[in-house]
Amino acid sequence: MQLTIHAKGSNAEVISYLLSKNPNNLYERSTNGHLVRMFYSKFLRNEVEATFFVTPDPINLSRKSSENYDITSYINDREFVVSSIFCSFLRSALGTALNGKPKEEFASWVNHDFEFRFGFGPLASDLSDKQIISLFEPLGFEVDITYGKVDYQVDIKSKSTARYITLNGLTTLQNGLRQLFVLIPVLDNYKHYYIDEKEIEKIDRYGEGWLDTHPQREFILRRALRFKELIDTVEIDAKNEPVGKEVAERKVRLNDLRYEKIIEHIQNLSNKESIVDFGSGEGKLSVRLGFLNGVKEILAVEPSEVATLKALKRFEEVRDKENFLPPTTVMGSLFYYDDRLRSKDVMVLCEVIEHIDEYRLPRIMDNMLKNYRPKTLIITTPNQEYNCVYDMGKEYRHTDHRFEWTRVEFQDWCKIVNPGNYELTFDGIGEEHPLYGHPTQMVVFTRKESH
Repeated sequence: MQLTIHAKGSNAEVISYLLSKNPNNLYERSTNGHLVRMFYSKFLRNEVEATFFVTPDPINLSRKSSENYDITSYINDREFVVSSIFCSFLRSALGTALNGKPKEEFASWVNHDFEFRFGFGPLASDLSDKQIISLFEPLGFEVDITYGKVDYQVDIKSKSTARYITLNGLTTLQNGLRQLFVLIPVLDNYKHYYIDEKEIEKIDRYGEGWLDTHPQREFILRRALRFKELIDTVEIDAKNEPVGKEVAERKVRLNDLRYEKIIEHIQNLSNKESIVDFGSGEGKLSVRLGFLNGVKEILAVEPSEVATLKALKRFEEVRDKENFLPPTTVMGSLFYYDDRLRSKDVMVLCEVIEHIDEYRLPRIMDNMLKNYRPKTLIITTPNQEYNCVYDMGKEYRHTDHRFEWTRVEFQDWCKIVNPGNYELTFDGIGEEHPLYGHPTQMVVFTRKESH
């Protein structure tokens, strides 16, 4: 099974840096009984072609089938076609490109469009050619489908016949690969691992910016997630429904678990009249805070005008709900002092710090803890160790993350930035793994009574 990436355009040679693969070296790694290889068949200033091969070891796979794979025969055909298995083995090799985190001097090329041709196969799919085309054409690709032939040159062209897919279009390397990593398992309609809520996070990650507007979105979700309750979870979120008993019981997304944990903690505080939601984005947390009893002021602080406008629309949609306190939007940045934010009861940084370069964090924390001096500061951030559970390899969970910390790294950092007048309480959010902890880690800074 193979994937070929062909790019044309001015300075196409930077693709090697986006892939983090030296054109002078053969890339070769062994992963769970498979050999992953990559080489450049063409490398010119304005034209590059790289091919990734995944070759299985059927004997090794058969020996390990009881613990790793659902193999129903000595040689499982899923190991020889492009499928979710293929994507899982390529994920590590393509981690830099999927994550959009090349060396700093090439970061500007992550969002640069090139003329790409992606070719992959063999594909064993129950979908018709027309259905396959309908998945890729809305993304701007021209689709070409060719059929494999057996040794005696008879073209079978049945549903079980292997097909090779070629996509041509103007896009970024990251977008193209993320679309493939969502749609290849959809084409194959087979998953070699248990499908649970973690798949929603993966769909969110790779589908960001294109899946919500795809005309085949519902079909893609059905094929990718399989279970109705998981699909319902995505559908509920897409409607941006406010928190309510029925919705809360059905939602299982990690984002919602974070919000619920933060709200639960704030609800139990004696001082919670004024709340600042830093990096409030589109207002998903702020709108939930608006339903908290005892809160008299909510400031949704966000530097992005686009996100703030979306937040205002979200607040307006629930403004007439009973016991809802509309948040006040504030255009502001963590890097600049704003006297309006001083001495509030609660400040929240929900999944914010990992979007900031590490070396800039001390300045932010000085501003938060020494200048603003909230009674309570709540910070959440991804637990890097838990990425193993998501089978992410070296990827970050979001394209804009500058770092992701282990539990020890996070706790050490919190102790370093604490000026000494706050007590620290650490907690986890989401399903706990016996080795890797929770997917999200949380700290609560509580100002000591005498300060």
